[in-house]
Amino acid sequence: MKLTKERLYQILSNRFKEGFLRLSQLPKPDTLKDMDKAAKRIAKAIHQKERIALVGDYDVDGVVSTALIQEFFEILDYPLQTIIPNRFRHGYGISPVVIEELGDVDLIITVDNGIGAMEAARYCQEKGIDLIITDHHTPSDSLPPAYAIVNPKQEACTFAYEEICGAQVAWFLIAQLKKELGMDLDMRRFLDLLTIAIIADVMPLRHINRPLVQAGLQMFERSSRPAIKFLRSILKKNSFASDDIGFGIAPVLNSAGRMEDAQVALDFLTAKDFFEASVYYARLLAFNTRRKQEEKRVFEESLAYVDDSPIILSLGEDWNEGVVGIVAARLVDRYQKPALVLTKKGAIYKGSGRSLGEVDLYALLAQSSELLERFGGHKKAAGLAVQAKNVEALRARLVALAKKIPKEHFVLDEEILGELDFDQIDWELIDILETFAPYGESNPMPRFLAKDVEILEQRMVGEHKDHLLLTLRQKGRTFKAIQFRCEKEPQKDQIDIIYQPIKNIYNNNVYIQLFINKIV
Repeated sequence: MKLTKERLYQILSNRFKEGFLRLSQLPKPDTLKDMDKAAKRIAKAIHQKERIALVGDYDVDGVVSTALIQEFFEILDYPLQTIIPNRFRHGYGISPVVIEELGDVDLIITVDNGIGAMEAARYCQEKGIDLIITDHHTPSDSLPPAYAIVNPKQEACTFAYEEICGAQVAWFLIAQLKKELGMDLDMRRFLDLLTIAIIADVMPLRHINRPLVQAGLQMFERSSRPAIKFLRSILKKNSFASDDIGFGIAPVLNSAGRMEDAQVALDFLTAKDFFEASVYYARLLAFNTRRKQEEKRVFEESLAYVDDSPIILSLGEDWNEGVVGIVAARLVDRYQKPALVLTKKGAIYKGSGRSLGEVDLYALLAQSSELLERFGGHKKAAGLAVQAKNVEALRARLVALAKKIPKEHFVLDEEILGELDFDQIDWELIDILETFAPYGESNPMPRFLAKDVEILEQRMVGEHKDHLLLTLRQKGRTFKAIQFRCEKEPQKDQIDIIYQPIKNIYNNNVYIQLFINKIV
């Protein structure tokens, strides 16, 4: 389909049939089930000077959730014991081991975890500890016996939109606590951190998520938070898009929990000055370098398990748990089918899975639950553990279930909108694209096809000479273009491309550049 700017505007408008919400239209925090009960219990603990502990999670969403609650208690000047379970020592989320490590506490709050923590909740009951769970992952049929559970996906929750991340649940908890404690607190002060979590956790950038991310990206430009000021400096950017967070910032933050300890990422986000932020960021970069090396190894070894089955299940003996989720995502991207990547720990295989299109990975695992030690997550991403003796039975079950799924469900979300010739590319087009930003999950950045594009100039660039820089011409218009992770230069003068036009700012010059997704 040939596109014009007018037709493109109509197509993008249809994505937002619910309209564009404003921050003032966000749902009230107490419409989340148990929110009022949770806030009253925390307020009581503060008034009675009880010992309060916070249990976070080691991904970006969990780290940001922890940072938000920690900052709120600093504003209160009230002591809060904080722990982010270590992936390798503690495993995921709150557990009896973590509770023991916390010691003598009266109240535990979880962020971005806990909805499946049956054993930990019972252990809290035995020790006389009140447990408040705040989470966003899909609950099972049975909920932990906690004092309060705040999760938009649980039954009887009247919250207006359930596809929010753990940090958003934590943010709404702060808003309710502010009201309960009679505080004068501008909730926008947290939006720079919150937007990192929403984007990193791949939340749909629609409904209430859109205005929060919009406001958060704007706040990135002026935030005085040392970590954000440092990111502006090191990335040499004053204006940020969702891709800058998703592909530039989030992976570096995630690398701490993947390779060693997420506490480093938390320390960076909560740094008290520019120098402290720089020290922690240097450690994060070192983690990220190691993460890339391990990811490459695991990805190459996982290819041995790819066959013509509709789902991939790769197994390793010594793979780093921290990178298996990324590898699963890369397998999905390459083979366009769900992938699970597991590594062996004793008699147990543990790992992560990723999915695509309309294939519900959580549902597939739920239908295989009797073969699993544990599992959790949501439609597009999940974690699981399985006894080594049950692995092949699990593989057979998942393959059988996946074969029943219609083929049209196995389609990557970011489809091509249509054919857009270069004569349609101008600043009016960029304005249209920016109107519907931020782009991400459920609002993918539009991709276009352009045919018979003439190559005027091309060369490989980058440290490893793996990026292709081009000058292209079509319909009398010429643009600079770049393709990342390109193996070699095209061996012809004319090409067809799948691309995205973007506004690029370099050395204070603003121009339109083409980001090439694929040379056809």
